[in-house]
Amino acid sequence: MDVTLHLAQDPEADELLGRSPLAALVGMLLDQQVPMEWAFKGPSTIARRMGAEDLDAHDIAAYDPDAFAALVSEKPAVHRYPGSMAGRVQQLCRYLVDTYDGDAEAVWRGVGSGKELLKRLQELPGFGKQKAQIFLALLGKQLGVRPEGWREAAGAYGEADSFRSVADITGPESLTKVRAYKQEAKAAAKAKASGG
Repeated sequence: MDVTLHLAQDPEADELLGRSPLAALVGMLLDQQVPMEWAFKGPSTIARRMGAEDLDAHDIAAYDPDAFAALVSEKPAVHRYPGSMAGRVQQLCRYLVDTYDGDAEAVWRGVGSGKELLKRLQELPGFGKQKAQIFLALLGKQLGVRPEGWREAAGAYGEADSFRSVADITGPESLTKVRAYKQEAKAAAKAKASGG
């Protein structure tokens, strides 16, 4: 895996996301209740604070939980909820260590179908169906991981030429389009909830 992503809109953070499967997974995990760029800059911030050039699932899993929470909470915090997200990152890394010997790329390496890949992603701590589908779409659209049926397994996020999620962001222009789509979807949901 060595591509250029534009999710953090920060060259150093995006470079790490493009070469590190674990960084990409951690960024996706952090992508909730904060701006997307903030979430995807998180892996780079964590690596730097750990004195490393990349994230290592074994190191994070073995880190003292209080010390890791302090590292994630240090200003500027990696997330709006640094304590709980530090726990989630460690939980994800422990799962990867136990299930894949710490090799994040093994989650999708050699997988036979999009359906199987979606199942594996949904088994990751912190990855519900929607997050798993978005990450599957990111793998297919930008990282060249395209098992048979990947677009179908990713649902609407797998559609070509769409601007629904991080899977569709390739630069500032597409980021603007994804933001607009999300705002429209939020407004439509709000209108529906209020009976309008």
